[in-house]
Amino acid sequence: MSTATAPPVLTRRQVNVVFVAILLGMLLAALDQTIVSTALPTIVADLGGAGHMSWVVTAYLLAETVATVLAGKFGDLFGRKLVFQVSTVVFILGSALCGIADDMLVLIAARVVQGVGAGGLMVTAMALIADVIPLRDRGRYQGALGAVFGVTTVVGPTLGGLFTDHLSWRWAFYINVPLAVVVLIMAARAIPAVRSAARPIIDYAGIALVALGSSSMILALSWGGNEYAWSSPVIIGLFAAAVVLLSAFVMVELRAAEPMLPMHLFRNSVFTVCSSLSFIVGFAMLGAMTFLPTYLQYVNGVSATASGVRTLPMVAGLFLTSIGSGIVVSRTGRYKAFPIAGGAILALGLFLMSTMDAATSTWLESLYMFVLGAGIGLSMQVLTIAVQNTVPYADLGTATSGVTFFRTLGSSFGTAIFGTLFNNKLTPSLETALASDPGVSPSAAASPEALHALTAAQAAPIINAYAETIGYVFRWVVPVAVLGFGIAWLLKEVPLRDSAKAAATDVGEGFSPPQPDDRVAKLERAIGDAVRDRAVLDTILTSSGSDLRPAQAWAMGQTHMRSRTSGQAGLESIARAHRVPPEVLEPTFADLCDAGYARREGDAVILTPTGEQQLERVKGAWRNWLDANLDDITLAGPQDRALMDQALHNVARRLADEEPSRDTSAR
Repeated sequence: MSTATAPPVLTRRQVNVVFVAILLGMLLAALDQTIVSTALPTIVADLGGAGHMSWVVTAYLLAETVATVLAGKFGDLFGRKLVFQVSTVVFILGSALCGIADDMLVLIAARVVQGVGAGGLMVTAMALIADVIPLRDRGRYQGALGAVFGVTTVVGPTLGGLFTDHLSWRWAFYINVPLAVVVLIMAARAIPAVRSAARPIIDYAGIALVALGSSSMILALSWGGNEYAWSSPVIIGLFAAAVVLLSAFVMVELRAAEPMLPMHLFRNSVFTVCSSLSFIVGFAMLGAMTFLPTYLQYVNGVSATASGVRTLPMVAGLFLTSIGSGIVVSRTGRYKAFPIAGGAILALGLFLMSTMDAATSTWLESLYMFVLGAGIGLSMQVLTIAVQNTVPYADLGTATSGVTFFRTLGSSFGTAIFGTLFNNKLTPSLETALASDPGVSPSAAASPEALHALTAAQAAPIINAYAETIGYVFRWVVPVAVLGFGIAWLLKEVPLRDSAKAAATDVGEGFSPPQPDDRVAKLERAIGDAVRDRAVLDTILTSSGSDLRPAQAWAMGQTHMRSRTSGQAGLESIARAHRVPPEVLEPTFADLCDAGYARREGDAVILTPTGEQQLERVKGAWRNWLDANLDDITLAGPQDRALMDQALHNVARRLADEEPSRDTSAR
């Protein structure tokens, strides 16, 4: 049986270094979801294989989805630092292979390797935050990691365009290598090794079945009518395999001891509705972001860089409505209206996008993109919050991961289906366009630069073919958004828990990267979000029956925490952690000793039996306060109660260790 490694006590500087390493790792993994979108037309012109274009994105997303599940469990098994480092090495290898790829199939295979590394980076980054960040600050740090996803949505396409225009599309992948090496070095030097006490049970069968079943379904949708006829044995066989594999996945999950996706969650209507809507949001967002740059480069004739910039109105709409909806939800506690409005606006945005052609002005295109982004943003922020608000706390981690899983799966399906519709319509349209002028080489239609080097008369039929194709794609996706609008009406509105209200204002919740399935850590964060106000300290000290003053309570907590993790609390090490000279803290600890709560042995500070007794009173008071004030927490059974007890114990201990604020400690 594996033994637990106690969370280390880090100085503020060490915490910042660890966070920068984690942030860079998350940034690299998230960036590669979108950085290739503006480079895709050039990649296709260079490598060929236009029919496989969507798989450059889809392969990465599928591999990342599977890797996030495995990496979370492996982090508990082998330690998160090791998994983070191995994931970084895999990501470096995948990035290098992408850069040297000489045909489309090699590039897709390399993207699978890269996606495996990215999934590991994402989920271990979130887990490491729980290991090294103080409880009160954990929500803010995890929210910052979530916001990285939003930032990469902005900079990814533009950065990919810059590399494509000024260096080569290969640099969209090469740039990862030196940055990931820096992450690897920082991780080796700064990230502490922490291992879970429990040996996780890994649902290998469930993970394999859902990966194979999803891949079979996406392959069938991607190849149908493109590589093979819809009635061909290959396509029928892939659909049949997908049905069998996904059915087997459901059967396995019903019997698994620790299922990847517990089937009983679907008895909760809020989880079912939010997962469905999350799938649709991912479907529309990544699908549109992957193919919009293609439209802009071929139809409008802009550069790869400009095509990335031109998609910013969509991102602006997404951010504004995501942040705005979170603020309103936190103040009113009501969230049902947002996914309903989001579904309607999303459908409108897709329809407006389907009307674009070569004559549409830049301003009108920007307005249509803004409307599309606004529809996505209205739903993104509230789906995770709604699920976290209604599921039993025993299912908090798996339910949150489940919603994220469906969004990523939706992104994979959306990119593949957008690609299928695009290829099935474009091929005959280009044949007709090229037939109208035999003097135009087919190669001119394969590259935006070559296309716009033609005369206006020669280019017009080809440009119209691309414009009609993109319009056709968006028209076919409108019913998906309408379906989401209908499903949103089924969402049950439940009064928000205090922790959910706190999380609603955090834009990171809307983008919610994959997270480890650690139910106690998830509950700790939920409780921590609800008790960020330090004004309750006086109440805690009074109710504990202790005579401790705030400064004494802080000094006692610091002494206890460092003694527990390193065996001995030294005044110099405590001062160093808080970046103050030891002389500043000397009066506080002298006061603690004079009161009989501690004694000094050289630099070491040791709690006396009386001090230990006072500390236990404070911990007990914290636990009682949490239990009484978090009355909106629903407990569904003995398992919930056990998790709640464990989380409350952990939180009470950490709050006692961390209290009060640093300015109090210096008095």
